[in-house]
Amino acid sequence: MMRKTLALAVSGLALALDARGQDYAIRHLEPLSWWTGMKNPHVQLMVHGDRIGELTPRVAYDGVRIAHVERVANPDYLFIDLDIGAHARPGEFMLRFAKNGRDVLSHPYRLAARAPGSARRRGFGPADAIYLLVPDRFANGDPGNDSVPALTAEATDRADPDGRHGGDIRGIRDHLGYIADLGFTMLWPAPLNENDMSKYSYAGYSITDFYHVDARFGSNEDYRRLVADAKAKGLGVIHDMVFNHVGAGHWWMKDLPAADWVNPAGRFNRHAHVTVEDMHASLDDRGNFTDGWFDANKPDLNQRNPLLATYLIQNTIWWTEYLGVAGIRIDTYSYSDKAFLARWARAYRAEYPNLTMVGEDWHDSPAVVSYWQQGKRNRDGYRAPLPAVMDFPLHYAWLAGMTQAPGEHTGLARIYELLALDFLYPDPGRLVIFPGNHDTPRFYSSLGEDFDLYKMSIAWYATTRGVPQLFAGDEILATSPLERADGLVRADFPGGWAGDPVDAFSGRALSARQQEAQRLVRTLFNWRKHSAAVGQGRLVHFTPEHGTYVYFRCHGTDKVMVALNENRAETVLATARFGEMLGAHATGTDVVTGKTYDLAERITLPPRSALVLEIRQ
Repeated sequence: MMRKTLALAVSGLALALDARGQDYAIRHLEPLSWWTGMKNPHVQLMVHGDRIGELTPRVAYDGVRIAHVERVANPDYLFIDLDIGAHARPGEFMLRFAKNGRDVLSHPYRLAARAPGSARRRGFGPADAIYLLVPDRFANGDPGNDSVPALTAEATDRADPDGRHGGDIRGIRDHLGYIADLGFTMLWPAPLNENDMSKYSYAGYSITDFYHVDARFGSNEDYRRLVADAKAKGLGVIHDMVFNHVGAGHWWMKDLPAADWVNPAGRFNRHAHVTVEDMHASLDDRGNFTDGWFDANKPDLNQRNPLLATYLIQNTIWWTEYLGVAGIRIDTYSYSDKAFLARWARAYRAEYPNLTMVGEDWHDSPAVVSYWQQGKRNRDGYRAPLPAVMDFPLHYAWLAGMTQAPGEHTGLARIYELLALDFLYPDPGRLVIFPGNHDTPRFYSSLGEDFDLYKMSIAWYATTRGVPQLFAGDEILATSPLERADGLVRADFPGGWAGDPVDAFSGRALSARQQEAQRLVRTLFNWRKHSAAVGQGRLVHFTPEHGTYVYFRCHGTDKVMVALNENRAETVLATARFGEMLGAHATGTDVVTGKTYDLAERITLPPRSALVLEIRQ
């Protein structure tokens, strides 16, 4: 009987049917593409489809060969290691799959050329400032994608603080000029990956597809256009990753590649961060932190599985190369297997030695957070791989210092003493500092909606050591409950939806106080872009006394003096104490008002204020 093979391609699904009715289908093949000229010439392809593991792959393309094929217990998976030689040229070739020596299935695969200078691109650092936003809550540029039939139905309902509101990539692109005009140089959107979940799908941290943008935000190509448009406005983009867990709706959960792909269900995380560093910690407690699930909707990934580890590493590299981003932010960083994190960082830095990776370890102690920064000599011998971490200790110290009564160890002294612990960090200047983010109460609310404290806070974050990050809405005094209420913290940005009565982008209907806050952010953050003292300089601070705290940023002859006054009355500041920094005959020009101060003997600080002075000698 004549043997026939029928091959179909339906909606990206490769399907083959042999004469005996034995069907094979490729449902996923990831990474979606790859590049020539990478430092690591190997790429691992995950092929998923009906009984695909029964087939034998082959490639006929100059410079590309199959180095290894790995089959797992689940016959629906095949892992193919490709070796891409130095002489391989960009182009498309066919991956062919055979059964009993006869091809029954084929799938195209593309190698692209790396963008010129890709390996040498710059990351972000102390001279930058980051604008964080949650895409679903920023602006709805394309109402046509609010509902996507192929995804789990979650109706767009702006009245529901925990539901989808319709913000998208187009909305971000439409307002890049606003973000750049505020003085920011980096844009950090919460994850744009698909979150095909029945609830809370808007936030982005329950990923159900690592290689595709959620269609309610747009497409992969839309994301790439966003990065290109941002770059044209002077903005780099930070891609937000999640290694620790996936959403329960991820397609893996319907057909796991291996039994140990995720950690066992039923063990929920107690979030004891210190168990990683605790020399007395029990194995059970340490295991709970790295292996416990956040909740039933967030299966915990087991990065000790080498195939999964390689998959996650390649996914980071894929998005970086595909998009052209300036760096990576890793959610729930410390929850992942730390040996994997070191391997991931080495692989990433091999391809992008100058890009920045920043990880989240949500703890208020610098002894805990510093464990993860590159260069730290940890007692247990672990070599931390990250150039930057999120500075939660400073976040908590600043809020406490601003809201406590002045004292020997309270008020401004609390902030001074926290910064005095910077010796715990290998490079404190690269820490990402923030008054609040998408997971914390709005910092204006945490300050009791005290506008004087708000202005002091903005001045502080614009001038102290580290890379400052504000959350969209901070510049217009956004508020929230003080207890955790994520949906309200991430409320819609006013003006991002047609018919909004207030438009923060244009300033229409903002209150006078909101407009003043916006101007302050715009003034200070545009100024800091050109201040070598702030962007490159060292920090020298003086112990707080009499309710005042003075510090300097200096780089060569460029010098900035910041004087904070937490008193409710004018306070005279004798300047002789700061002679080592001021020298003789110094003057200071207020960055915000333009007023010049003679610093020879004393200056008068307004009540509850911050002066940011450029020093001339």
